[in-house]
Amino acid sequence: MFVGRMHELESLNKSYLRESFQFPVIYGRRRVGKTTLINEFCKGKKTVYFVAVQSTAKENLEILSAQILSILAPEAPKNPFSSFRDAVDYVFECAKAERIVFAIDEYPYLAKSDKSVSSVLQAAIDKHQHDTRLFLILCGSSMSFMENQVLGYKSPLYGRRTAQYKLLPFDYVESAMMLPAFGNEDKIILYSVTGGIPEYLSRIDNSLTVQENVRDLFFDPSGRLFEEPTNLLKQELRIPETYNAIIAAIADGSSKLNEIATKVGIETSQCSKMLFTLIGLGLVRKEFPITETTSKKSIYLLDDWMFVFWYRFVLPELSRITAGLGEVVCDEVFSGQISSHTGRAFEECAKQYMWRAAKEKKLSFLFKRIGRWWGNNPKEKREEEIDFIAFSGSNAIFGECKWRNEQTGTGTLDDLMLQSELFPVFKDIEYMLFSKAGFTDEILNKAEKQENITLVRIEDMF
Repeated sequence: MFVGRMHELESLNKSYLRESFQFPVIYGRRRVGKTTLINEFCKGKKTVYFVAVQSTAKENLEILSAQILSILAPEAPKNPFSSFRDAVDYVFECAKAERIVFAIDEYPYLAKSDKSVSSVLQAAIDKHQHDTRLFLILCGSSMSFMENQVLGYKSPLYGRRTAQYKLLPFDYVESAMMLPAFGNEDKIILYSVTGGIPEYLSRIDNSLTVQENVRDLFFDPSGRLFEEPTNLLKQELRIPETYNAIIAAIADGSSKLNEIATKVGIETSQCSKMLFTLIGLGLVRKEFPITETTSKKSIYLLDDWMFVFWYRFVLPELSRITAGLGEVVCDEVFSGQISSHTGRAFEECAKQYMWRAAKEKKLSFLFKRIGRWWGNNPKEKREEEIDFIAFSGSNAIFGECKWRNEQTGTGTLDDLMLQSELFPVFKDIEYMLFSKAGFTDEILNKAEKQENITLVRIEDMF
């Protein structure tokens, strides 16, 4: 079943109907669903689909030749083309007579096996783009390669692409589409452990409980996600050990550059460069209080919920899990620790809800920025933290999220109202509370009387 990516699919089909040469670039981290999107798009279309391999140029050319000939010349001898240039020119020529999709998946592998391939494609595009009906797709998982060597201005292909699609993980609503057998609370928990990655979500067994699924995926040495983060780092990075230490340091609570560098045992300049790489991979984000554009308060956080879960709960317990005690470890996690993890992810879900509400014009104003805030309260002489502020000009929505079993009451709202007084720049203020367990009658009555208070239950989020 194809889930999500409807915007991208509709856009690709719209481009396909133009009949002229089209060259979309599709990229995103591994397991995010790029190949699934391409396969869905190619249904019913004449397609040469080639997946490059980590091998020699000769082997890639042989595989490519076989794919081309099997689709475009099934009766011809299956002798490989003499060069990538000949193979590419042949496809461009064939597409003069009919619409053909030519999809090259894992393009970085092909380009690394023969560094002339990008120049070959550039020459073919420049020569044939006005008289061919080819629909050329380049797809890759190496984020830095695709952004620099395909889309970057130093690439021979720069300026040739007609569209680009950077696929991100599913949000909690899209993730829920793959979890039909689970309740809303369980859907949030499963989002918090999979990070919205479609391939991981596809591994969820709808006949098992949430805990049983997490146990089988993470806490069993044969589980699909037992070694996933380290495997991903090995595929993407030259020195995965140091990157692994950086991620572990952040997961353990180090958030400032000097703290991370000290814990890992490297210079801050080297740490800064490596954090930049991890940001490019979508694994780490640099965050500062949302009302500030630059700040010495900036911190680094993990930006992938599966990584957060794995480094917090699996990595420290590898010995016990390997020794056959994975079920015991999983029981310990679900006896209480899972709540704090899901609570942080719930805040992210609330922000996703806000973006969806803005898109559907369900808010009183269209905010420009949204994010977490933290800082000093000079009046109370203490540090404050606000789950999110969504604002534009003098309009602001202050948000608080509660992932707990008790109903949320007026105390939470009163605290949020006091915190909003720290921002005199905002004149028109609203308050939005999200609660897993719902709300007390007292706060429900208050929200009914005050238009600037919105209460969101978990069932309202779906």
